[in-house]
Amino acid sequence: MALGKRRKSSISSNAALLFQGGIGVLGLIAILVFGIPVLLLGPGLWPSIFYGAFGAAGTYAVLLLLTRVPGLFPENLERQMQGLYEFASRYSPAVLILLSLLAGIGEELLFRGAIQGWLMAHTGAVTSVLAASVLFGLAHYISFTYFLVATGLGLILGAAYVFSESLALVMIWHAVYDMIALFCLLRFPRWFGVTIVDPGRNCHHE
Repeated sequence: MALGKRRKSSISSNAALLFQGGIGVLGLIAILVFGIPVLLLGPGLWPSIFYGAFGAAGTYAVLLLLTRVPGLFPENLERQMQGLYEFASRYSPAVLILLSLLAGIGEELLFRGAIQGWLMAHTGAVTSVLAASVLFGLAHYISFTYFLVATGLGLILGAAYVFSESLALVMIWHAVYDMIALFCLLRFPRWFGVTIVDPGRNCHHE
């Protein structure tokens, strides 16, 4: 990723990595403490890797197309994308890859492994997927539209976990999705209506 000159982040890379890793620790503790059954590999490691990566690319492509449909969402995502761009552009590619991996592993341990897994054991597949997805959306809430997008992604990941019986698959799906999303945002910011500020010249580029 060609990120150009970076400003110093208000959140250090170590703090960002620690936060994402902590989500996974929380999910793992919940799984162990409550004895939540985890379906780890389902069809096997290599199918999980393949279908996870394929699913991530397909999901991102569909979402990108949907955001281009006028009036589909209650508001556009340009303001959120601007904030995400400014946040992500402050970190090196290596840190962003690690953040994506930790998000994929940690958030899926918590939302699919722990929360959805516990609900599946006490309710049913539909209820567990819906509830875990809404909580996933709320955890990513920065606007109502972003909540809808995150909840939709949660529904896809939740359904994928139910049908594949592979937590590894949805971890890979989530991590690769984040990598693709960050790469496209940083490499092609104008796709998302991001304004690029050149700190040396103090000017804006649309």
